[in-house]
Amino acid sequence: MAQIPKQQSTQRSVPTSADVARLAGVSRATVSYVLNNTSAVRISEPTRRRVHEAARELGYVPHAAARSLRAGHSRMVLMPTAEIPIGPLFSQFFNELQWALGRLDYTVVQYASLGLTGEDAARAWAELRPVAVLAPYASAVGARGVTVLKRSGAKAVFTLGPHQVEGAHALLMDGRRVGEAAALHFLARGRRRIGVVVPEEPGLEHFSRPRLEGVRQAVESTRTTGASVTELPLAYDEESAARLAARWPGLGLDAVFAYNDEYAMLLMRALQDEGIAVPDRTALVGSDDLMLGRLLRPRLSTVRIQLPSGRGLAELVDRVVRDPGAEPEVHDVLEANVVHRESS
Repeated sequence: MAQIPKQQSTQRSVPTSADVARLAGVSRATVSYVLNNTSAVRISEPTRRRVHEAARELGYVPHAAARSLRAGHSRMVLMPTAEIPIGPLFSQFFNELQWALGRLDYTVVQYASLGLTGEDAARAWAELRPVAVLAPYASAVGARGVTVLKRSGAKAVFTLGPHQVEGAHALLMDGRRVGEAAALHFLARGRRRIGVVVPEEPGLEHFSRPRLEGVRQAVESTRTTGASVTELPLAYDEESAARLAARWPGLGLDAVFAYNDEYAMLLMRALQDEGIAVPDRTALVGSDDLMLGRLLRPRLSTVRIQLPSGRGLAELVDRVVRDPGAEPEVHDVLEANVVHRESS
């Protein structure tokens, strides 16, 4: 039997910071300062460029675990992912936030802790030893969960949602403002019998219920004579929209806030198929200000939701990491205003 020749290894050795230092003509300490983005030591721009060019040429990447040991904590920011689709507006916001955190030398990790809430979710996140956590409202991390995260080494814990959690910095996103803006828009234009679409898809109640509550609060606070609010369950499919549109004459509604632009477009098409004119018989408003809504006829009125810049929030996270002893702060980060177009 012929002997199979041994294959020579073509794999190169893993480049080290010493290799980068030799190629760039600097010390290993300088390489560390540059690649770890250390602000306490002044490094000239030409030197920074040489170090980065040498690292790219060698394919050198700093070892995250070793860097964490030196710093006494990781540079990982944990962003637990939602179990539900959050839409293009929030996706863009989170993408911008991740990019901005990366520019500040943080490693962003998305964690799919599906089905975990409260302290169980916090314990799962704590196993990764993040330096900061941005916890979505759906995870319902309470004060005990925040304590678990901090004891594991997290220097900054932020919650995103309508309420503050003890011990955490709060990024308040009060969805009631979205519904309130739509309701006030209708009332100002003489519409009184307002329907509110509530999606039937699981998980969306975290967003839809506050919006419905905002519509009701606006109607109650204005004490408008004859004003009423009707809840309209709707699945995101043509059959469900067609069934709702077929019942429309009996509902007696002259306005509808359709949760967001996607549900608004779905419902508008179904109403038009039933011969119900928008906005003559029923004014319609969505939310999120999607480009497609502007291409409809009639053009879709919408609630434009304004969120903070990802860069500003990343800088806030960095500030709290650097000063973890600061008192938890509350930041109101959601604004809502109606963009009036043809559908209302």
